[in-house]
Amino acid sequence: MQNPQAKLPYPSKTTFLFESLNHRILVLDGAMGTAIQAKNLTASDFGGADLEGCNEYLVVTRPDVIRSIHEDYLRAGCDIIESNTFGGTPLVLDEYGLGSRAHEINLKATRLAREAADRFSTPEHPRFVAGSIGPTTKAISVTGGVTFEALIDNFYAQSKSLLEGGVDYFLLETCQDTRNIKAGTLALQKLFDEVGYQLPIAVSVTIEPTGTMLAGQSVEALYAALSHLDLLYIGLNCATGPEFMTDHIRSLAQLGGFRVACVPNAGLPDENGHYLETPEMVTQVMSRFVEKGWVHLVGGCCGTHAGHIHSMCELVRDVLPCALSNTQSRSLLSGVDALEITDDMRPIIVGERTNVIGSKKFKTLICDEQFEEASEIARSQIKNGAHIIDVCLANPDRVEIEDMRNFLEFAVKKIRAPLMIDSTDSEVIELALTYCQGKAIINSINLEDGEERFESVLPLAKKYGAALVVGTIDDDPIHGMGVTRERKLAIAERSYHLLTEKYGIPATDIYWDPLVFPCATGDQQYVGSAVETIEGIRLIKKRFPQTRTIL
Repeated sequence: MQNPQAKLPYPSKTTFLFESLNHRILVLDGAMGTAIQAKNLTASDFGGADLEGCNEYLVVTRPDVIRSIHEDYLRAGCDIIESNTFGGTPLVLDEYGLGSRAHEINLKATRLAREAADRFSTPEHPRFVAGSIGPTTKAISVTGGVTFEALIDNFYAQSKSLLEGGVDYFLLETCQDTRNIKAGTLALQKLFDEVGYQLPIAVSVTIEPTGTMLAGQSVEALYAALSHLDLLYIGLNCATGPEFMTDHIRSLAQLGGFRVACVPNAGLPDENGHYLETPEMVTQVMSRFVEKGWVHLVGGCCGTHAGHIHSMCELVRDVLPCALSNTQSRSLLSGVDALEITDDMRPIIVGERTNVIGSKKFKTLICDEQFEEASEIARSQIKNGAHIIDVCLANPDRVEIEDMRNFLEFAVKKIRAPLMIDSTDSEVIELALTYCQGKAIINSINLEDGEERFESVLPLAKKYGAALVVGTIDDDPIHGMGVTRERKLAIAERSYHLLTEKYGIPATDIYWDPLVFPCATGDQQYVGSAVETIEGIRLIKKRFPQTRTIL
């Protein structure tokens, strides 16, 4: 079995990127779309009326235009230019009948950017290329119209071409739905596994004026969902000018652990679609972000031009980036909303009515295939005070994976709370995790059959960034179930070392289940086990203070 903690190597040139980020605030380029609009191109420039508006195809029909935009930003002093591949997935290019040419288009675009960056690079001022990967035209949690697997395939196809063209890192940008982001990162990991090395990944999301992403998540919920990834940076771009980004940039900076990028529009567009904020106006707001040490990269989105980028270069000149803070010992979960498990908000309640084993009503609705009505039970649990929703569709008389898919199609649109995925089937668990915008919990694993359950489930927890409920039961042939406080602690210690050392699970993602069930059996051998459970919890909390417990 491959070591789950083993990381693929970075190419040697990536060292220059990391060194640059450690020594100064880097500047990304400005807008591509509005820069193209400013060229006043005609349909013939795009290759005909049917292709007008397909900015990505200009690398084939008018590479000189794209090259000039790259060079304008490089002359302005930026450190990073983005490939003209925002809509470069086959899915998006198919809207123009160009899906079959996705490889050619992405490769030409990347090589154009690579050549421009290399011409302007010096040993003192290296220039980098970010492989731009847009969100596609499908926000899977909002619009539907595409499967999670199809998104992975599309992002994989595009990223393979970007890698061949010579990008320095991948930028998933203008993201509106965390499920799309997860599909993108899984596609990139698939590519890295295939080639045997990796490039850095950055994520930049769009926060609407309403204060959330289009699919509803706040930056705190997004952070929890992506906290398992080793990102180059996380940032905000598009939607608004920098003023409206203030609270969200501050929040990302205070959460810590990731570099933060701020890439705003030149304000909000007027009724004619014009962006009115001047370079001075934009940098005046962003100067506060720089002074407070909130940002490690800056740049421009819609409406910004070379003037904005030059002004930003002047703003950050000779400014040292703040060192990354150590991520605090937070137990974070999220659905659409974020949930931090803290001592001052106890008890955290898990709603267990969406469980075919524990609820006859829910089981009947599922058996009758009334999935939307069944999802209303989840909604009512939240209204009645539940913070987390446990989902179990393990009915031996039905196909669990299909019931899970059909139920979650409705449930994820109705509840904002984190999900607890309750199944013994790793395929069902993985399917459920693809439906989670945020950071879920897997319920549960233990050592009853040795490491078998760990080996099947923990790679999924690492892959999707899920927390884990871990039971205090092991494969001891006589005393498997931890009844006494000492046995509960001993099993927890064995599990903890495997979880954290062998499988790389953060302590804050471990939720111990000290097995309260024997208290209610009526069996004489379990008399006193309630006290043992309480004292076992006390011992486990003292021994592993960063972990949590659940009953």
